[in-house]
Amino acid sequence: MILYPAIDLKDGKAVRLLRGDMGAATVFNDDPAAQAMEFVAAGCDWLHLVDLNGAFAGAPVNAAPVEAILKQCKIPAQLGGGIRDMATIEAWLSKGLARVILGTVAVENPALVREAARAFPGQVAVGIDARNGLVATKGWAEETDVDATDLARSFEDAGVAAIIYTDINRDGAMQGPNVEATAALARAVSIPVIASGGVSSLVDLLALRDCGASLNGAISGRALYDGALDLAEALAALRD
Repeated sequence: MILYPAIDLKDGKAVRLLRGDMGAATVFNDDPAAQAMEFVAAGCDWLHLVDLNGAFAGAPVNAAPVEAILKQCKIPAQLGGGIRDMATIEAWLSKGLARVILGTVAVENPALVREAARAFPGQVAVGIDARNGLVATKGWAEETDVDATDLARSFEDAGVAAIIYTDINRDGAMQGPNVEATAALARAVSIPVIASGGVSSLVDLLALRDCGASLNGAISGRALYDGALDLAEALAALRD
């Protein structure tokens, strides 16, 4: 199982939010690329990047720090937030991004997800962000009546590389991931699932690894910044 350190970008800085609230942002590093290099030095295999401003704007906002990370880091990175048309997808992949994450458009324009997945095999993931089992879009600001599992199943034949499943109520709260819901989603589809939201300790990571469903990986942010989870130790534990 892959551990994806998260770098959430707001106003050019690496931050963490509490349950997606842009007004509850804690700045952890003024230099996101330097933060990325710290994660790389600790031995991670992937980076998870989110353009928070972009998620609300519907277009890339933090392009400069993302591009700086891509230039400096020699490991693959995936990015979500404000990627809502083919031109933006193509632009990011041409700049060295390994994988784009499509969230809002997965609900509003699923045909684009399918088109992108066909055009860029292995480089398109779907981000499913849910509150109480229902999908939220546009930076989690808009609620829908779309069931998270139903949305995941709708892309079963689309060729997407992964589903990133975030339990919004757990995100940044340091209360542990929703292991049961994540495992249930992973069992419902054949698409690789990455868990996100609430991973706050090594115990949480191992609980996801041993949940009975085959998860591709888990994303952790605040726990790494706060020191509650040691990245090198966690990577070693997952590789054993």
